[in-house]
Amino acid sequence: MTETLQTSPHRAKLHEIIFEADTPGGKAFDVALLVFILASVIAIMLESVAPVREEYGATLRAFEWSVTLLFTVEYMLRLYCVGRPLAYAFSFYGIVDLLAIVPTYLSVVFIGAQSLLVIRALRLLRVFRVLKLVHFVGEAAELRAALRASLHKIIVFLGAVMTAVLIVGALMYLIEGEKSGFTSIPQGMYWAVVTMTTVGYGDIAPQTIPGKLLASLIMILGYGIIAVPTGIVSVEMSAVKKKPMSTQVCPSCASEGHEADAKFCKDCGSSL
Repeated sequence: MTETLQTSPHRAKLHEIIFEADTPGGKAFDVALLVFILASVIAIMLESVAPVREEYGATLRAFEWSVTLLFTVEYMLRLYCVGRPLAYAFSFYGIVDLLAIVPTYLSVVFIGAQSLLVIRALRLLRVFRVLKLVHFVGEAAELRAALRASLHKIIVFLGAVMTAVLIVGALMYLIEGEKSGFTSIPQGMYWAVVTMTTVGYGDIAPQTIPGKLLASLIMILGYGIIAVPTGIVSVEMSAVKKKPMSTQVCPSCASEGHEADAKFCKDCGSSL
């Protein structure tokens, strides 16, 4: 018979320590994990500074490999103690945990790949569970639901923005031409994006009166464009029903974000 968490006390205990933060052992594990994550991210940042790399490069790389091996063991233990390893592996945290170790191994073949290890910072999101900030977990769930509900509207909105960028880019190419730096329609589109988002690098600017008038309209339009997605998400957030959340992690698929009174996992149906 296949071993399960219910018939394997040591796997259940390991799951409690690694995935839960409501016990002394689980909280100590997560706190130690967060310390190592912070230390590794700082080490990666320091290694990118040339003077520090020249003097302490070997030490930083040795620390980086040590932490990577530690995280590799931790990742394997997570797969071992969860009831449905594939469900965890393809979950948000499962993918982040894998990406936290892959760049170090890739750096053996691709020089510089270790810089991607800063993605480990995403693992710091576990601090919400460690500190039992349940209200933050609930707010995160509400934001996810609002963004999911807003997705189609935002896609339509971005499609309209891209159409406007294409038209404006083409107009600026026709109005200003190469003498003002608008050497192609893509170059004009780049200027339109920079102007519409109110960034305004200033590396390209219209020189003619028609071009300046069009630029003024785009700048004014930019303020309206910035406000639209905020309004869409705000409406959806107000429509999301607020429910108390718990920090319970499903022992089968490692899913989080369950309601406070939930008895079964919302994703796989396993008992919590």
